[in-house]
Amino acid sequence: MTDLLPGRAARSDVVVRLHLLAIGGVLLLVILGVSYLLLPTEWAGFPAVAYWVLPVLFAALTVALATGQYIVESLRFLRREVARWRELAKTREEERDLAQDEIVRRLQQERELGRQKVQFEAQLAAYEKYAALAQLALGAAHEINNPLLGIQSHLELELNDTADPEQREEIEQCIQGTRRISSTIRGLINYARPGPLVLGKIQLGRLVDETLNFLRHQPMFRRLRLEMRIAPELPAITADANQLSQILMNLLLNAAQATPEGGSITISAQKIKFAEALELTVTDTGAGIPADILPHVFEPFFTTKRGQGTGLGLSISHAYVRNHGGDIRVDSLPGHGTTVRITLPIRQEGRMAVQQEEEVVV
Repeated sequence: MTDLLPGRAARSDVVVRLHLLAIGGVLLLVILGVSYLLLPTEWAGFPAVAYWVLPVLFAALTVALATGQYIVESLRFLRREVARWRELAKTREEERDLAQDEIVRRLQQERELGRQKVQFEAQLAAYEKYAALAQLALGAAHEINNPLLGIQSHLELELNDTADPEQREEIEQCIQGTRRISSTIRGLINYARPGPLVLGKIQLGRLVDETLNFLRHQPMFRRLRLEMRIAPELPAITADANQLSQILMNLLLNAAQATPEGGSITISAQKIKFAEALELTVTDTGAGIPADILPHVFEPFFTTKRGQGTGLGLSISHAYVRNHGGDIRVDSLPGHGTTVRITLPIRQEGRMAVQQEEEVVV
């Protein structure tokens, strides 16, 4: 309300001036009346009515001028007030818009925080499950692996001492079974407790090329077309060559098992814009993964290939990628193939790389 005081003060000044003019007019009339009564008419030289008409006209003119000035001042005051209220309304509207934007932003932040909370809770539940599985795996591996080695050694001795073909075939099947169990346990240990990283500078294109050269002659890959699309100027990354090689092996084996004869598998890599990271992509033209199965592909022992594999390939790959501070995602549509995307940092912050030549052991 303090902003109204200047306008009110101006109007009060006009009223005071009108009062002063009215008082002056009345005093003038009184003086003229007294003069008319005290002075002779002939001495004054004016008719008697002039002593009354002229002051009245003068007072009326003065009041008219003062009233006109009052009206002009009032109009100016009203214009200023209208402009001020328009500016105030505009300011209030802007404040309202800012408040609405702030409410929308707060709601979006709360929604994002809620989404992140759900995501973190899911990750925490997954980590707790992995930790429990790791403890179980390490305990089971110790209890199973030692007796299994004894069984396998005894079967190999039996195989050497047996000449009967049927018995040898049965013993060989038993040996293959023990080796399969041993491989499963070794994979479970690798998943539950990945070994320490042996870091070195690795050219990703060279690693992929050597892995493909190793697999091209396998019967499973002879019926497929293998393509590599990696630019030679791609920067070297700091990583564990053996773990990256195993990740590639697992992804390529899964892709080959899912791709029919005549299909293709493409490996590509590129640097991510505005980030110190590379993205490695393995794409196949296989049958794809149904939507209800896709969320479970990284779970240990989960497999759709009954009688083939242990269901630990992607789980181990996921553990190795996470061990490097990276991320792995699977995109797939039934009938349109599968794409696995791996994001790896170029440098391992806070970790010392082993000084070695850029050789990759596959």
